[in-house]
Amino acid sequence: MIMSRIEARPDEDTAVPGSLLDRLRAGLPAEAVLTDPDITASYANDMASFCEAGVPAVVVLPRTVEEVQHIMRTATELRVPVVPQGARTGLSGGANASDGCIVLSLVKMDRILEISPVDRIAVVEPGVINATLSRAVGEHGLAYPPDPSSWEMCTIGGNIGTASGGLCCVKYGVTAEYVLGLDVVLADGRLMHTGRRTAKGVAGYDLTRLFVGSEGSLGIVVRAVLALKPQPPQQLVLAAEFASASAACDAVCRIMEGGHVPSLLELMDRTTVKAVNDLAHMGLPETTEALLLAAFDTADPAADLAALGALCEAAGATQVVPAEDVAESELLLQARRLSLSALEAVKGTTMIDDVCVPRSKLGDLLEGVERIAQKYGLTIGVCAHAGDGNTHPTVCFDASDADESRRARESFDEIMALGLELGGTITGEHGVGILKKEWLAREIGPVGVEMQLAIKAAFDPLGILNPGKLF
Repeated sequence: MIMSRIEARPDEDTAVPGSLLDRLRAGLPAEAVLTDPDITASYANDMASFCEAGVPAVVVLPRTVEEVQHIMRTATELRVPVVPQGARTGLSGGANASDGCIVLSLVKMDRILEISPVDRIAVVEPGVINATLSRAVGEHGLAYPPDPSSWEMCTIGGNIGTASGGLCCVKYGVTAEYVLGLDVVLADGRLMHTGRRTAKGVAGYDLTRLFVGSEGSLGIVVRAVLALKPQPPQQLVLAAEFASASAACDAVCRIMEGGHVPSLLELMDRTTVKAVNDLAHMGLPETTEALLLAAFDTADPAADLAALGALCEAAGATQVVPAEDVAESELLLQARRLSLSALEAVKGTTMIDDVCVPRSKLGDLLEGVERIAQKYGLTIGVCAHAGDGNTHPTVCFDASDADESRRARESFDEIMALGLELGGTITGEHGVGILKKEWLAREIGPVGVEMQLAIKAAFDPLGILNPGKLF
C-alpha cells in the first residue's frame, strides 16, 4: 500500500508549490533541497509495518540551526506540515511522511560539539550516530550508556524523539535519564533552550523531559547536552537454560528481589531460540524452552555471576554456563543479537511489539503471548529486556498473504491489550507514532489525551509538526 502510493506520485518539480521551493531555497544551499521523486520517495517511511506513508513535497537536509529555523519559519508562513526524521530506523511509523509535507532530515547535523570529562557531558547535534558518540566518549574513559539494538545506525535525535532504550537499561536507564538540556527550534522558527549542563538543576518546569519521547511533535531538537558515565569494566556474561518460560521469569524475579544489579538481563523464548538455531546453527539445545542471559560489569563479575547462577538453579535452570572471559561473553550474547534477524527469516516479515509490564507479570505476559500465537495460528517469538520487563513479542508473517497479514495485526493488538491488562504500557522504547495511536488513547484515558493535546497546541498551534502521530 505504501509503495503503490509512492509510485503514483507526480514526477515533476512543478508538482511542488513554487512558492514553497522558492522560499526554502532562499535560505538553504541548493544541495539541501531534494525534489527528485525517486529520491524523496526513499524518505517516505521508517521500518514499521502496517503504517501508511504519504508523498512528501520536498526533503530538506539542513546543516545549521539557522537553516532549521528558516525551514520552520517557511513552513509556518505557508502552513505546510513538517515531518522530522533521523535515520528512519524506528518501528512505529513516527517518521513517516504525510502528503505534501516537508521532510526535515537531520542526518547532516552530525557534529559532536564538545566532550567534557570534568563535567561528564557531551554536546551533540541530532544527526550523530549513537555508536559514533559511544566510541568518541570512550576515548576519554567515559560511556554514553543508552544502546538501542540499532545503535550502529540510529541517531541521537531519533533516540531522543522516541525515548529509546537498549540492552543495558536494567542498570543504566533509558535515553531520558541522560538528556540534560536541549536546543529546540519551535514551530514558528524561534530557538528555545531547555535544561542545563550542570549536574543538578530544578529551575522551572522540566521542558527537557517533555521533549524526550515527543516524536518531533513539539519542536525540532537541534542540539543536546548529554550526561556521561565513567566507562565501566568489561562485562562477563552468564547463560542459563530453563525447561519453561515461567521458570526463567521466576529467576528474573529472584534476581531483582535479591538486590542484584546486572548490567544486562535478557530473555529469549523457545521460538526465538529455535529461530536463531535455524539461522546461525549455534547449537543451542533444542529442549531449551527459555534462555536467560545475564551480565555484570562490576569489579568482581565472576562472583556476581556465581551468585546469580545459584538463583537461576534455585528457580529450576537446567544448565548454567558462566563465561570465563570477554570473548566467551561475546559468543554468549551473539544469540540475543541475532534474535530479530532470525525471527524475520521465519516468514520474511515481522511486527515487533514493545509491551512493557511489571517484572512480576513477565511470566503472565509470555504465557499470554503463547496463547495468542496458538489462537491465530502464527509464529510469535519473544525476546525481552527481562530486567526491566520490556518485551518484544515479534509476530512473523507472510506479507503477501492477506489473511495472514490480518491475523498478524489482530494478534499484535491482542498483545498490547494483554500488556495493559497486566498493568503495563504499550511501548517501553519504540514510541507511539502511527502504529499505536489508538492504544495510546486507551492507556492514558480521555483526560490524559485532553491534557496532552493542550500541550501540543501550546507548542504547535497550527498543528504542522509531525501531524497524525501520537494522537
